[in-house]
Parts: sequence; structure tokens; C-alpha cells
Amino acid sequence: MSRLARRAGMMTGAALISLAGVLPARADTLREALVQAYQTNPTLEAARSGQRGVDENVAIARAAGLPSASVSGTYTEFVVTSRTSFTAPERLLSGQGDVQVPIYSGGAVKNRVKAAKIRVGAGQADLRASESQLFANVVAAYMDVIRGEALVGLNRKNVAVLEVNLQATRDRFEIGDVTRTDVAQSQSRLALAQSNVLSAEATLAAARETYIQLVGKAPESLTPPPPLPGLPDDAREAVMVALDNNPALISARESSRAAEKDIDVAGAGRLPTLALFGRGSYSNYLDTLGGVGSSAVPQTDRQAQIGAQVSIPLFQGGLPAAQRRQAQAQASAALEQEIAAERDVIAQVRSAFTAYRAALDLIESSQVAVDASELSLEGVRAENSVGNRTILDILNAEQEYLNAQTDLVTAQRNAYVAGFTLLAAMGRAEARDLNLEGGILYDPEVNYERVHDKIFDWESDPAPVARSTRTVDTPVQDGDIPES
Repeated sequence: MSRLARRAGMMTGAALISLAGVLPARADTLREALVQAYQTNPTLEAARSGQRGVDENVAIARAAGLPSASVSGTYTEFVVTSRTSFTAPERLLSGQGDVQVPIYSGGAVKNRVKAAKIRVGAGQADLRASESQLFANVVAAYMDVIRGEALVGLNRKNVAVLEVNLQATRDRFEIGDVTRTDVAQSQSRLALAQSNVLSAEATLAAARETYIQLVGKAPESLTPPPPLPGLPDDAREAVMVALDNNPALISARESSRAAEKDIDVAGAGRLPTLALFGRGSYSNYLDTLGGVGSSAVPQTDRQAQIGAQVSIPLFQGGLPAAQRRQAQAQASAALEQEIAAERDVIAQVRSAFTAYRAALDLIESSQVAVDASELSLEGVRAENSVGNRTILDILNAEQEYLNAQTDLVTAQRNAYVAGFTLLAAMGRAEARDLNLEGGILYDPEVNYERVHDKIFDWESDPAPVARSTRTVDTPVQDGDIPES
């Protein structure tokens, strides 16, 4: 484990345990939330279905290079025949068969299949990116709920303290120990604290709704998450890992390779093609050919031909040249997009690393602020009891204590989310990295191996059925938390 990971584990572990004080004893885990989202989230299920569609492009591209066969049949009634024809038939039953065997297509089929295979790899990388993004969103929603519950609890405790302060101030006012101004200040702070509770409850309700949107069920109560594994010690190390593993960057690289194959596909339009063919036909005039002497005229006819066909393009109005130039321009764009993706990954990793380190430092300073403001509040209260501090000093000290606690809770949330975002940018926040094994992992390669070489025309998959869960029956969320 890296030094940064050990530091994060000690800091966030202890800090998040402090948050658990406002949570019920029985709680769901982050792993359970990730598994639930992995199995039922519609965005991820749609990405998987889309990738299965991409898999079929290999079989589609290969089909153009395989033999094709067709048959046709025709029944004809000659309602009106020529007056000068004494042998015209009255009806005809005919059938035809045709077989085509492509031999050479200028490399179009071969390169189209290669491009399709490469795009399967790019699509699988995109699926990994969708999976990683979903997990990052779930982690953020999970931590938002934990933070929201903690802030509601802190603000409620603050309201309870201010209610006691107001009552004590009123009692002292009755005996002339404080002024009406002191009472008004206490009332003002209490009203502000009560409005802060309402705001915190609304924020918590929104966080819970986002959690339902991503996970598919309401958060009952959530435990502090486990320490994040595999965090790097410096940004350079993180970038090096990301350049090898980030799925979005891998997808861009594969797309660039596929675009190069598209150039060869377009260029094949200028080359000769060769195919073998076989044709056969059968005609039956159903004893109606030849009129009166039909018995002496053959009533059936058969024909068959085999051969080879060569097609040599001579002039196509500039079409193949334009298609090749277009493919070259698209390949150039893909190369630039690859560099753009690389830049984006580098920026993401560096920013996430910096945000994570800053959040860890903020946790340390916020914890110091919490301890200091708690001690300061105790001192101000003691000094007020002997007349050295005013009611306003107490109210200010209490507000500072609440602000420090709020900053600490927010820093804890931000540190974990930034750490997970860093792992996602490094390509280490997917199901295979998060201990989600146990028979639930989705492997897109399984479907590709199933379909890429199929050639039967009448094979089909079952009718589409939605796999994700609906949330219409989940209860409307509020900002309430159990009293601790």
C-alpha cells in the first residue's frame, strides 16, 4: 500500500467512523450499492446492449465475402396470347437458382472485417468507461447521502443547543442579568439554525433521490465506505498507469486503428473484383406448349451455367477517390481525437490527484479547527458565566464550532469522491477492481465469441426484455433521519 493510501486510510477511516455516530446501527454497504447498480442500472444495461450490437458488425462485414445462394419460382397464366402464335403456352411454372462465390474484392471485405474487430475492442473499452463512470456516480451519491445525514444531524443538534441557550437567556433577562438585545440575538440565531435544518433536509432528500436514480432502491442507511485501494503516491505515477489503462483512451486508440483500415476499404473500390457463379433454371409449361400437337413438343426445359466474372472499374466519376480521401480525413480526425483523449486523461488524473491531496490536507486542518472551536466554545461559556463574555460571543463560538464540523464532514466526502475519481481515471474503478466477483461480472467477450462467426440466416436471439429495474414504486424521499 502506498504512503498516500495509508494516510488516506487512517484519516478517512477515523473521520468516517465519526460520521457513523449519526447513522443507525444496521446499514447497507458501498459494495452492496455498487452491486445493485451493476446489475440493474439502465444506463449500463443500455451500454451492454449497444456493445452486443457492435459485435454483430464483424459477422455483417464477413458476410460479403461468403458464398450466397438464392432460389426463385414463378407461376404465369398467359391470359391473352398472340393471334399469330400457334404454339404459345397457356401457363408456365418456372424456377431459378443462383450461387455466387466471391473470390477477390480488392481487399474490401478483409479490411472491413479487421475494422469491425478493432471497433469491437473499442466498444468494449467504452463499456468499461461506462461502468467506471457509473461507479464513480454511485460513490458520489453514496457519500452525498452520508454527508447529508451527518449535516442534518449536526444542524439539529445545533438547533437543540440554541433552544437551550434561548431559554437560558430569557431566564437571565427576567432577573435583569442580560438585555433584550441578548434575547433578540439568541432568537435570531435559533431562527437561522432552524432554516439551515430545512435546507440540509432538502439537500439530503435530493441526494437520496439521486441515489435511487443510480442504484434503483432507496438508501435505508449507509455505513462508512472502506479505504480506497491502490492509490498512487504521486501524480506522475498516476498518469503513467492511466495512459495504459484508462478505457476512454484505449477506445480512442482502437478507433484510430479502425479508421486506418477504413482507408483500405475505400481504396478497394478502384480495384478489380472476381467471383464464381452458377445458375440453373427449370421451366414447365404444364402441357400447354404447342397447341394441338402439344404431345410432340417437350413441355419442360432445363438450363445451367457456371463461370467466372471479372469486373474491372475504369471510370466511376471520381467516387472511389473521394471515398478514399474522405476515409483519410476521418482517420486524421481519429488521430487528433486520440491525442485529445490523452490530454483529457492526463488533465483528469492530475486534477483528481491534486483534489484528493487537498481534501486530505483539509481533513487535517478541519479536524484541528473542530477540536479548537470545541475548546473555544467551552471557554467562552465558562467566561460568560463570570461576566467576561457576552451572549453574542457564545453564539459566535457555537456557529464557529458548527462551521468547523460542517467543513470536516464535507472534506471527508470530497476526499473519498476525489480518490475514487482518481482511480476511475487510472482505469482501476471497474467491477473487476472492486471485489464484485461471485458470478455477477459481465464479460462482453462472451457475446462476441458467440456471434462473430455465425452464418445461419434464420438464427435469432430472444425478444428484447428490459433488465433494469424501475423506480416508480420507490417512496418519495425526505430529509428526515432517525434520532440518535
